[in-house]
Amino acid sequence: MMKQVAQHLRTGQVSIENVPAPTCDEGTILVQVVRSLVSVGTERASIRAGQQSLLERARKHPEQVRTVVEMLRRTGVRQTISAIRARLDAFRPLGYSAAGIVVESRCDDFAVGDRVACAGAQYASHAEFIVVPKLLAAPIPENVSFDAAAYTTVGAIALQGVRQASPRLGETVVVVGLGLIGQITCMLLRASGCRVIGMDVRSELFELARRSGCDAVLPSDRASVPAIMHLTGGIGADAVIITASTPSNAPLELALAVARKKGVVVVVGATGMNIPRSPFYEKELDLRIACSYGPGRYDPLYEEHGRDYPVAYVRWTEQRNMVAFLDALARRSISVEHLTTHRFPIAEASSAYRLIASESEELVVGILLEYPHQEFPTTRVVEYPHTRTRTRQAVGIGFIGAGSFAQSTLLPILRSLDVSLETIATRSPVSAHSTARHFGFQRSTTDVHQAIADPNVALVVCATRHSIHAECVCTSLDAGKAVFVEKPLCTRVEDLAEIDRRVATHGERVMVGFNRRFSAAVRAIADHFAYRQSPMTIAYRFNAGAIPPTSWIQDPTHGGRIIGEACHAVDTMVFLTGALPVEIVAYALPPIAAGVLHDTVSALIRFSDGSVGTLQYWSNGDRSIEKEWCEVYCEESSAILDNFRRVVLARGGSARRYRFGSGKGHREELQATIKAVATVSPMPIPYEQLRAVTLATIAIVESLHRGGMPVRIVELDPRNQSANR
Repeated sequence: MMKQVAQHLRTGQVSIENVPAPTCDEGTILVQVVRSLVSVGTERASIRAGQQSLLERARKHPEQVRTVVEMLRRTGVRQTISAIRARLDAFRPLGYSAAGIVVESRCDDFAVGDRVACAGAQYASHAEFIVVPKLLAAPIPENVSFDAAAYTTVGAIALQGVRQASPRLGETVVVVGLGLIGQITCMLLRASGCRVIGMDVRSELFELARRSGCDAVLPSDRASVPAIMHLTGGIGADAVIITASTPSNAPLELALAVARKKGVVVVVGATGMNIPRSPFYEKELDLRIACSYGPGRYDPLYEEHGRDYPVAYVRWTEQRNMVAFLDALARRSISVEHLTTHRFPIAEASSAYRLIASESEELVVGILLEYPHQEFPTTRVVEYPHTRTRTRQAVGIGFIGAGSFAQSTLLPILRSLDVSLETIATRSPVSAHSTARHFGFQRSTTDVHQAIADPNVALVVCATRHSIHAECVCTSLDAGKAVFVEKPLCTRVEDLAEIDRRVATHGERVMVGFNRRFSAAVRAIADHFAYRQSPMTIAYRFNAGAIPPTSWIQDPTHGGRIIGEACHAVDTMVFLTGALPVEIVAYALPPIAAGVLHDTVSALIRFSDGSVGTLQYWSNGDRSIEKEWCEVYCEESSAILDNFRRVVLARGGSARRYRFGSGKGHREELQATIKAVATVSPMPIPYEQLRAVTLATIAIVESLHRGGMPVRIVELDPRNQSANR
């Protein structure tokens, strides 16, 4: 257990929470924090935004309102309300700039004992221990203190703004906004040999700005324009860097007035950008936006997967900016000691946030949080004093993953059933803590293995990213636990072979979240064809919608969208036909981006009983069209499934129409799974069908790789390959 600063999303209150210590993943380092920096401007904005009413938040973020409306349309009122409640009754971590000592390393770049500066929201938080990807950390030079190194992230932001301005020796640069980033920007410009003019609406920052290297300081007002023209010999500023944070357009308009012809305007801070055309046109100004710490920011391949950019093509990435800032501190080109106006021990961090949220006239620029030295916790588990209300026969649940689907669908259902929610495990300490509190788990942890090993757990529910599913299934079976894994079962044939071995040893205690076959709508269609003797033809269409290539779902590591979602259609066909796929041929439109798997695909599936299924998974349609549509034909009878809300059953020239709720079978599949675990009876879906559906989706991807050539399932089946060996 450790202390972490967090903000409650519904109330906006900041508190010190006891959360499970983080787990060090591949390509990351575990750091004991010594100092962290409260970025006053950024975090004040977060605090104030969190304290707004829901109506105010909706007005300022209409895109979130649209997301809620879309969720209402697609999933229904109950699931949407569950998602919103879980989202609001949660904490979010604060902070993004810290310095500390490496206590565990799972990469070659750092070793235990290294002093490092760390960056990144969700990573370099105000917490006693943090886990940081290797490219969001930089070594601290020997002669740089933890106090100074804690400023590294903010320093990298300022440095990226300076790089965008491309100042040259002897040029004049105006810095609009003299908060923390503005002060450091002035230092970097002075170190580059520039004349620096600082501007701000707060005169109390002027003396500090002079100490930071400003040659002149002026009020941030149009009345100061003549003074700047005088200081620049009537030319105007070669560059203007806006580091102010305000919704007003005033800083940008001021920048246009003081910049010289063909000058540069760089926007670093969050400021109004209602850009007037005439000044830009008349002066031919160059407007540039600085993206946070530098190239690599918001790129999951860089930040999460550790794929650095070649230095010959991207000289200054976010990590290289961090290293450059630390080097400037080491060479005494800049100094940040005078920027620290307040210090608080981590236990009193709430006082720091009350200070920055207040309207006090006290000068607040840099706030450092200090952490006492302590050993890493011996366990990553936090206990919660919930009162148990379940029966003795209740199945103990260990839940892994706490993403949006888990919190909007699976967990609300489980909480309503006769189960005992024992341990929740997820990578984020704050997320594990929030989920445990909201849904009533007995324990939270960041260690998956501790959740599985919990002696009170009989059923492990895995709702993680797809590449982790196979490991979760194997570990659970090895521990003697039944396991429910959200689709897919796994993403590779090699993983399926490992699962096969576990099942052969421990039994078929595996269930996959193929919920469609449990829905009332699909069951009605199955009943309609219950007495058929002939093969069926089935057409299943997903209007899946586009997903950005940067989404983890598009990452080939996780199998892509065909293996990850189109498996639902294949399983529905298996359920309706009662047969297994034997051969597949597939075609697709080109991927939406390099390195992304196809997600607009048509596949033809032949089944062992002669039935034929057509899968159409399309990402290039409009979301106003219902997501899923299925047609079934057999023996002069027909059925149409319209997004699980409507079903048409036709026979003998007569069509009957039925309406259903928006449920897609999630509750029914969980109820069936829990009953199977409680009574030690077979799982709701036979394992042979689970693995057959998995092989079929892998075969679709393989057919696409082969340019549309047919793929027989037996070619991919690891059992067949083992027999051949």
